[in-house]
Amino acid sequence: MSTTLYSASVPVFEHYLYCLRQTLDVAENHQRRTGKPVLHAALAENMFGFAQQVTIACGFTLRACCPLLGIEVPALAGGDQDWPALSARIDATLAFLGQVPADPINAGEALDVQTTAGLATRRFVGRDFVLAYALPNFFFHLVTAYAILRSQGVPLGKQDFDGYHEYPAGFSFPA
Repeated sequence: MSTTLYSASVPVFEHYLYCLRQTLDVAENHQRRTGKPVLHAALAENMFGFAQQVTIACGFTLRACCPLLGIEVPALAGGDQDWPALSARIDATLAFLGQVPADPINAGEALDVQTTAGLATRRFVGRDFVLAYALPNFFFHLVTAYAILRSQGVPLGKQDFDGYHEYPAGFSFPA
């Protein structure tokens, strides 16, 4: 079976958002247990905080799919103001992705897509838009969200990020 634009994007978004949804529960429990606020923590000054990173990651999944589907990016439930709203945003994004049909995504490989990247306007063909722009940006914000949580002491490991790795409790690599 060959890789299609759909198989390289939508199931990838779904998998990592599912992992992020589980990570969100760990982070919220950590905040409750320690009293250390992590929802809006950032890695550096003038950088988006954790909740905004999650919201942007969710947004890139929509920004990747909607132009190829020929629809406007919908406003989804939830937001980044508190834990329930952030959970609702991830859940709404997953629900949207669960309804995305493969055929229009695959048919959009050569579609002309214009997008805003910061303050710049960029044009891509559909395949490059998804693979070279949307997916890397999704992962940038996903990894940044994970790094923020780790920097705040949230007990996460690589298995929490990707859902594939497994390590026994207390495991560490030899120095």
